[in-house]
Order: sequence, then C-alpha cells, then structure tokens
Amino acid sequence: MSIITKPFKYTFRNVALILIGINILVYMGLQIFPQGKVYLSLNPALFVYNKFYWQVFTYQFVHNGFMHLFSNMLGLFFFGMAVERKIGSREFLSAYLVSGTLCGIISLLIYISTGMWRVFLLGASGAVFAVLLLYAVLFPRSVIFLWGIIPIPAPLLVIGYAVLETVYMISGSQAGIAHGTHLTGFAVAWIYSVVRLGINPLHIWFPKR
Repeated sequence: MSIITKPFKYTFRNVALILIGINILVYMGLQIFPQGKVYLSLNPALFVYNKFYWQVFTYQFVHNGFMHLFSNMLGLFFFGMAVERKIGSREFLSAYLVSGTLCGIISLLIYISTGMWRVFLLGASGAVFAVLLLYAVLFPRSVIFLWGIIPIPAPLLVIGYAVLETVYMISGSQAGIAHGTHLTGFAVAWIYSVVRLGINPLHIWFPKR
C-alpha cells in the first residue's frame, strides 16, 4: 500500500463547518481590506511575474459578492457535511484542498497557454463541485430537490451539471463564470475517488445486472 492510497484514521471534526467559517472570515476581512483580493485571488500575471505562488491555494477562499459566497457555502454545507461524516474529516479535508488547489493549478496553466493574463480566478466552486461528485459517488441513491422542488438523483444531477458546464464553456455563454474550473473539480474528484477511495463512479452509478 503506497502513501497515495493509505487511508487516514477515521475522525469527525466538523471540518466542513470550519471551512465555511474560514470563507466567511476571509469575505468579511476583504470587505475591510478590499485590496487584499488582488493578493489572494489567482491572476496569471501576478503568479508568474510577481511570484504570488500562494494564489493557487488562496483563491478558493475568496468570493466576489455575498451571493457567490452564499451559494458555494450552501453547497459545502449540504454536501460537505454528509461526505465528511462518511469518509472522515481528514479524508474530506484532503479531498477538498487537493481538488481546490489542482483546479487552481490547471486553470492557471490554461489561462497562461491561452494568453489570459488579466483574468482573476476566485471562489470555492471548483472544490464544491468536487464535493458534489463525491457525494453522488458515496450516496448514489440520494435524491436532491433542485430549487427545493424538482427531485433529481444525485448522479443524474452531476451528469446534468457536467453537460451544462461543457455547453456553457464551449458556447462562451455566462461570461465571468469559470465553467472550466467547475469541470476540473468534477475531473479531479473522479480521479480522487478512483485512486484514494477505490471507487469507480461508473460502477456505482451504472452497476452491471
């Protein structure tokens, strides 16, 4: 068993709530010191030329407005709490931070390769999308009520989101939203599920009869 696949000892420490608290504190702090958003968000030019290497990590704790923060923290609360209780706080924190950081790194490489030097990436959406996929893998029979009304099985919700995000990204609609980062969150969580948790989402969602 390698260090990559060695499981953590199960503990439950309400890490999801702690992460929500950190995001809220950062948001409040940036209301007082708004210039800090430049240092904490991910910008390719600042990363490369000013050596702001921490941005691939810190960007995921910065949000552009209250509704941006609220929607991400709502997702983290509902899905993150369940995932953490299932796999333990250490595994959950690892999955969350690895997903968020890799989303930042991959997005950065895409921005640099396409000449998008002025873009600022911020928000926990990539990590939250990763948590959503893990939720659908761990609770494949769970039903989520979209807008509190429409019942949708968790795996179908993930597939639907993946299709929509792909369409938005290709069409260029909803400018200003990092659809590629959202898809990266799904991809990273998929790999994490297979490598770390030993679960292939396809086998769980579409079992052979």
